[in-house]
Amino acid sequence: MNEALQRAMTKAKLTDRQLAERCGVDAKTVTRWITEAGRLPHARHRWAAAEVLGEEESVLWPATVKKAIKVGPDREVVSVYPYRSGVPAALWRTLITRAERELIFAGYTNYFLWLEQARFGTALRRKAAAGCRVRFIVGDPDSELTRSREEDEDVALTLSTRIRVTLAELEKIRSRPGIEARFSGGHAHLSVFLFDNDMIVTPLLPHSVGHDAPTLHLHRQQDDGMFDRFASHVEELWGRGRPVWEETDGTA
Repeated sequence: MNEALQRAMTKAKLTDRQLAERCGVDAKTVTRWITEAGRLPHARHRWAAAEVLGEEESVLWPATVKKAIKVGPDREVVSVYPYRSGVPAALWRTLITRAERELIFAGYTNYFLWLEQARFGTALRRKAAAGCRVRFIVGDPDSELTRSREEDEDVALTLSTRIRVTLAELEKIRSRPGIEARFSGGHAHLSVFLFDNDMIVTPLLPHSVGHDAPTLHLHRQQDDGMFDRFASHVEELWGRGRPVWEETDGTA
């Protein structure tokens, strides 16, 4: 029996059916999670349950720690997803919530974040107020590169429109110290989202949009590993980027 999961559910005052509804599974599935001690739910369901119960995944399912132990360079790879749309919404929320030092959103449009994360702007304002540096790197909606990618994607909701949605949302929170934004074309086919020592990386494939791209969840474990390589790329983009907002009295 998974006593840790049972205790967490009791503490949260949730029944099998209630937790199942929050995690998007059948109530009988949650019952099996409890009664079958060796049962390890799918990663997205573990993340969802941990988020709902307010516990670490490793506390609810200690076996995940042993399973995750690696000794090679790939030990920084936490999870892989064939599609970005398959990344659990709970994972995004958890990574954003736990970040204390910095958040970097280097997607070409970053549009999906405003669409999928409830009260995203409010969350960013809170993080900035707590001293977390928040940075956005977006594509220029009027650039030739953007027009070229729009032709390649060939979808109704154009790339430039998605970028302008992000810019409009950022405009609402631009006055908050600690929130910055720059234009860059150097990440047209690679999106990187950084949350302190965690990172979501999405290499975009030709003729496809971001949510269809393969995705990696990385956690920093070493110097000059995969995490640091992508982080250096983002810092280079930032250094070469053009401020979205004109500087006034020393501030953007």
